[in-house]
Amino acid sequence: MPTPLMTYLNTILRPGALDELESVLGDDLSPSILAVIDKTAYVHSGACARIEGLLALRRTHVFTDFEPNPKIEDVLRGIMVYKSCAPQIILAIGGGTAIDTAKLISCLAHTDAPINVVQGRDVTPSRQARLIAIPTTAGTGSEATQFAVVYIDGQKYSLDHSTLLPDVAIIDPSLMQSLPPAVTAATGLDALCQAIESIWAVNANDESIEYADQAIELAYGSLAEATRHPTLETRGAMCRASHLAGQAINITRTTACHALSYAITSTHGIPHGIAVAMTLIPVLRFNVAVCDDDCTDPRGAEAVRSRIARLLKSLGALTVDDACDKLQRLLQDIGCPVCLSHAGITSPSAVSEIVQSVNVQRMLNNPRVTTPSILSEILRWTPAIPDSSPDDPEHQHASSLPHHVSHL
Repeated sequence: MPTPLMTYLNTILRPGALDELESVLGDDLSPSILAVIDKTAYVHSGACARIEGLLALRRTHVFTDFEPNPKIEDVLRGIMVYKSCAPQIILAIGGGTAIDTAKLISCLAHTDAPINVVQGRDVTPSRQARLIAIPTTAGTGSEATQFAVVYIDGQKYSLDHSTLLPDVAIIDPSLMQSLPPAVTAATGLDALCQAIESIWAVNANDESIEYADQAIELAYGSLAEATRHPTLETRGAMCRASHLAGQAINITRTTACHALSYAITSTHGIPHGIAVAMTLIPVLRFNVAVCDDDCTDPRGAEAVRSRIARLLKSLGALTVDDACDKLQRLLQDIGCPVCLSHAGITSPSAVSEIVQSVNVQRMLNNPRVTTPSILSEILRWTPAIPDSSPDDPEHQHASSLPHHVSHL
């Protein structure tokens, strides 16, 4: 059965959605286009074969000179290309890195001090070009958010401004058909974790909870099959889950799991979605025990616990223990490490380094106060049941995967 058209904001989500690009661009062939493209994703997703002729008819300039995890040097090179072609349209094709890079280029090209803007020491960003995002993975939700990540001298910054929200998102599940299991698992876990974190986030509201509810049900119900035996239907479900999760965190932002994940990825090479998922179970157990004395949500601990109860329902769980068991089995089913020790991160110094690198802003959005010792306990958590990831080649253990897989 065909996946229905999704029309949240300016979003087209269905198999074959890429065919709408021509109408989105319009009949006028004169506007200059800057295409920010992940070369590998562009070719292997099939997007190149489908739109190369369309772009060739227009004044298209291509920028591909960037690496996974956007770095300010990559963005500055992109800005130089932007200034040379003065585009009216920016087209982003790829995973989270390509889309974030396009966002940053579009919103920093009109300032003389882009680094100062990223670091919050100068004027806010502005954008003059129309921004169209075409994701080739189902996980980051970057096409639905108004923030973008960039690294300066190894330090991660997140630029957050309304001008970074794309004007149009074209989400075509058929572009994900060639994704290997490892990439499907890593990106899908990112979407699931975003949705779960947005439920208990201090900034959660009725709208974000509705998006997150749907995203959790879709991601939890479809990720294992999309990873192990993908169909266009399960790919479509994960695309919808990712986009809904992106809409949820665009309202709430993320919390402790994401705050802890960045050093796990940058220092230990664990793909981002997996790095987040490895702390999801202990953070869930920690947050559900919130009380009024340590609650950071002004609505109180009972409001947080009520939202977590709704989260359990979305997972089809009756208790927190049941929910944790379900999440653990999901991670094992798709061949991912359940905790840091399963990924080989066990030394006290490694745990301490992760704690010291915590993103403070993300942690402030967690509904329960944390301390360095609590974060260390979360990172050292191991499940009662040993990891039993299958030995099947399609369940390659994610901790051994290349660092870049979550950005294809």
